[in-house]
Amino acid sequence: MGNATKAKLQDALQTGHRAGDLRMVKRILALFNVADGFSYSVIGSNLRVTEESIRQWVVAFLLKGVSGLKSKKPSGRPPKLTKTQKKELEKIIIDGPAKAGFPGACWRSPMVQCLIYQRFGVEYNVFYISQLLKNMGFSYQKAKFVADHKDPEKRKVWVEQTWSEILRLADQKNAFILFGDEASFPQWGSLTYTWAKRGQQPVVQTSGTRRAYKVFGLIDYFSGRFFCKGHDKGRLNSESYEAFLTEVLSRTRSHIILIQDGARYHTSKAMQKFFERKASRITVYNLPSYSPDYNPIEKLWKKIKEKEIHLHYFPTFDSLKNKVQEALLHFQDMKNEILSLFNFYAELAAEL
Repeated sequence: MGNATKAKLQDALQTGHRAGDLRMVKRILALFNVADGFSYSVIGSNLRVTEESIRQWVVAFLLKGVSGLKSKKPSGRPPKLTKTQKKELEKIIIDGPAKAGFPGACWRSPMVQCLIYQRFGVEYNVFYISQLLKNMGFSYQKAKFVADHKDPEKRKVWVEQTWSEILRLADQKNAFILFGDEASFPQWGSLTYTWAKRGQQPVVQTSGTRRAYKVFGLIDYFSGRFFCKGHDKGRLNSESYEAFLTEVLSRTRSHIILIQDGARYHTSKAMQKFFERKASRITVYNLPSYSPDYNPIEKLWKKIKEKEIHLHYFPTFDSLKNKVQEALLHFQDMKNEILSLFNFYAELAAEL
């Protein structure tokens, strides 16, 4: 097979993929395999077609070229998936592409189209696949990353055992349950979606300064109280974290149950010694690794950035700092909004 012929077939293959013409795609793939020296029996087994079909495609191509491979519309009503087949398809899609022998972590319409044809012998136009999936209860969503370091067992223990233990301890000590974390607000700005005329991309000025204002924060499960402290001198470390917690302790007489992630300056030797000295005032629980979804304050940082920081221009570091401080003060008065961030834990508590 010459280079020119291969190029024509490659173009036709791409056209077939875009049009969702599985028959055309399969015929061209068969021809490529024939050119590569594979036997008809091997090709037929891989593509799930008969050897006679392959012979007919080769003859049609030799006589008419690429046009000889074009499929004719079948007569009669096209076959559809039965209810049983749809249930089977639903399970396969939920289990994910890898288990079904497809590459990638998420499904795309051409993959589902190919799956249906391979498993059930039913051919749908690729453009109909989205409607089929909607009818089956699926929706088109943006995927999210999940760390491969997550420990499902530890996360399960946190939900089923640790949280109830924390609630009992809080009741015994009449303590705050404070979820803590830190946020960074960049002077160079942050972007999000906004409205603009078609073809006219919106722009936001930026100073380009690679500096950020960092904030320590704690929110209370019971009252919605928000403790925070800005940090504008270098990186966060054990010393600055200890200073923040010491300030929080000075602002309340209640015992504190501190829930934090595993950041190094949270669990350093210096902080372990601090927690030992303050054991009468602080009890510490570390969240399971890579579990930001279990920390409600993460949602608060997102709210602050979305409502107050995104799409803003900060010509100076002080302008950024002042804007962040205004946002922090605003949310310190929004206790009900902060309490709404704990819905996940409130539902768990209701089940106890």
